[in-house]
Amino acid sequence: MTRDPMGFALSMMNRLAANPMLDRLGLRTPLERTAYHGTRTGFRTLAFAGREFRRVNNWLPRKRLPIRSRSELFDLSLSDDQRMITDLLGRFARDEIRPAAESADEHGDIPEGVSRAAAELGLPLYAVPSEFGGVAEQQSPVTSLLIAEQLAWGDMGLATGLLAPFSVAQAITRWGTGEQQSRYLPAFCEDQPPVATIAIDEPFPLFNPYKLQTTARETDSGYTLSGLKNGVVRGSGADLLLIGAELHGQPRLFIVESGTPGISVKGDPAMGIRASGAARILLENVQLPPDALLGDDDFDYQGFLDCGSILRCGLAIGTAQAVLDYVIPYCNEREAFGEPISHRQSVAFMISNLAIETDSMRMLTWRAASRLEQGLPAHRETALARLLCNEKAMEAGTNGVQLLGGHGFVKEHPVERWYRDLRSVATQNGGLHA
Repeated sequence: MTRDPMGFALSMMNRLAANPMLDRLGLRTPLERTAYHGTRTGFRTLAFAGREFRRVNNWLPRKRLPIRSRSELFDLSLSDDQRMITDLLGRFARDEIRPAAESADEHGDIPEGVSRAAAELGLPLYAVPSEFGGVAEQQSPVTSLLIAEQLAWGDMGLATGLLAPFSVAQAITRWGTGEQQSRYLPAFCEDQPPVATIAIDEPFPLFNPYKLQTTARETDSGYTLSGLKNGVVRGSGADLLLIGAELHGQPRLFIVESGTPGISVKGDPAMGIRASGAARILLENVQLPPDALLGDDDFDYQGFLDCGSILRCGLAIGTAQAVLDYVIPYCNEREAFGEPISHRQSVAFMISNLAIETDSMRMLTWRAASRLEQGLPAHRETALARLLCNEKAMEAGTNGVQLLGGHGFVKEHPVERWYRDLRSVATQNGGLHA
């Protein structure tokens, strides 16, 4: 039986780990630390879990989810399904994500227990039409926004990582051809859905998502991709990538499967959202088949970015709400000079402003998501929501640290992590899709 280099390396590591001499010589801990960092640093060939997406011969016709019926009223009431989803994910964020957040931030990865629990929830099912095994009946950016809010209340880094496959499934559902949908979407409905992610951002000054430096060149056999991506959520372990590249002067997305030659990955740890496992991906003349181009003439790159902005706003709102929910009891219980510090006007006003700004972020973002859901023009509303969330998210993190004083600076309290995570809202352009 042949063995690939990664399998051979793992075999050697297993033999070495079983050697009792490591314990006698006190070398086990240094070796484990070296092995861990060795697999996460330095460009290496992208080696994934080996999931195979087989081409289908009798693929189903392309399925486009309908939009919600239009209404002249701006209705903020949730449907029964949306209330059920928010209640379920709220408990999941409280019981599973929040307790695991500190360790996930420290190790820069999603814990196995959280991944397993999230798989049991079946998040991607809400992005996949019933014809391919999911439960989605219509396009619902509002539902996607609610999911992001609830997960981010637990932890923004973990929420970002958990939403990456959901976002890829959304994009393929909305713009994929019939063959692409038949090939990839059923996998998202399995007990162990694929790890999938979107790669848009590039590590260049004044990066513009509408002017990508990653290029796609058309060839006789398909396309050739070359470029560099950074901040790719769960990039080092993805089975499937949606990569943005410039084709004929226009930005497009390409579906790239695991194991495609010419792809290298390097860990890309950042100040915040560390649990999302961000990576930097190098593309060197990556050869892709003709059907790797996502969608056809109906692909809307502007709409794709707007949907991603909505989801990132949802992450900001959920984390800002977490800050608010944490500082209120803290300031009511913390005493100085014989009374709770919340009795001081400066503290009370700061908490009030935090509540006002969080709700303003929520209202503006919900309005943009509602217009997207009804198929109405929403670029202006999305841009306004993104601008407000960029500013107020960082302000929420800063004020949260300020309200805790010295405790806001130490890891004993989660506010310092939320501060770092909220700083990321204004720095990312791609990677999620509602």
